[in-house]
Amino acid sequence: MSHAFVWFLSTIAARTAIVALFLLGGLRLLGKRQIGQLNVYDLAMVMALANAVQNAMTNGSGNLSVGIVSSGTLLLLGFVLTLIFVRLPGLEQRVVGNPTLLVNDGQFLPDRMRRENVTEEQILAAMRQHGLTSVHEVLMATLEVDGTISIVPKTSEHHRTHKRIRRSARAGAGG
Repeated sequence: MSHAFVWFLSTIAARTAIVALFLLGGLRLLGKRQIGQLNVYDLAMVMALANAVQNAMTNGSGNLSVGIVSSGTLLLLGFVLTLIFVRLPGLEQRVVGNPTLLVNDGQFLPDRMRRENVTEEQILAAMRQHGLTSVHEVLMATLEVDGTISIVPKTSEHHRTHKRIRRSARAGAGG
C-alpha cells in the first residue's frame, strides 16, 4: 500500500472517531430518553444526524467542522424539543401520536387495526412472544407510538373480578 493511501484511510478513521465521540457525548448529555425506544420523531432525528455527519466522516464534499456543527445543531434541537414536549405533553401527542388499542377484552378491533395497517397475524405474533395462544387470553393489545405492540394478558385475578362484576350486574338486572 502506498503511503498516500494509508494516510487517506487514517484520516477517514480519525474523522469517523471524532464524529462518533462527539455524537456519543452529545447523546449522553441529552439523557436516556434520546437513546431509549425510538418514536417517529426520534427516528427522524437519527436519520438527520446520520446524513449530517456522513460527509464529515468520509472526506466527502463537506469537512469535519461542518459535520460537527450540523450534528451539534441537530442534537441541540432535539434537546430543546424534548424540553418543550415535557412542558407541553399535548404537543408531543400531536407530533408523535397516541397509542391505539387493537384488542379489547379478547376481541380484535378491526376498524382500528385497518386504520393502523396492523394484521391479526402481527397481533398473534406479539401474543406468542408473551406465551399466549388465543386472543381470548388478551385483556388488551396496544400499538405503541414506537411501532411495537404491547400485550396485557388476562390474569386469573382479572377473570375472578370480571366474573364477580358480571354476576353482580345480572343479579342487579334480575332483582
